[in-house]
Amino acid sequence: MARAIYPGSFDPVTYGHLDIIVRSSALVDELIVGVLNNNAKTPLFSVEERVKMLEEATGNISNVKVIPFEGLLIDFAEKMDAGMVVRGLRAITDFENELKMAQTNHKLSPKVETVFLTTSLEHAYLSSTVVKEVACFGGDISQFVPENVERKIQEKMSKKESVHQ
Repeated sequence: MARAIYPGSFDPVTYGHLDIIVRSSALVDELIVGVLNNNAKTPLFSVEERVKMLEEATGNISNVKVIPFEGLLIDFAEKMDAGMVVRGLRAITDFENELKMAQTNHKLSPKVETVFLTTSLEHAYLSSTVVKEVACFGGDISQFVPENVERKIQEKMSKKESVHQ
């Protein structure tokens, strides 16, 4: 069985992420969306919230599982018995960092391959950071994220706003 991991922080999940999930899930028997718990960052959403939003957004894709992880991606891939890591590339600036990570991962575990998918043109500019920034200033994010995610972001932003008043 061909099993792949699409890792990320997904804080929040965007249509760009979902584009990669849909396209990569068609290439494998099972796609594990690995939600990274990175203690070095302060995310807008907890790991549990990000997992739930991703489960809601991918519920119609039968071969997708959403699983949180921390630590090295390569250790998670081995634990999940995944032979492939999927990474999305938006622009040439993504490539250099992604290439370094892929080469390091291959050195640590030669049996795990990294596959790059370029983001569809309509989502090439999109990032979680952009979504959070637009939302922070009250902009319309409906074209960037699924409806369930938009509601969660608006809830978080209004809680932050009430704290700062």
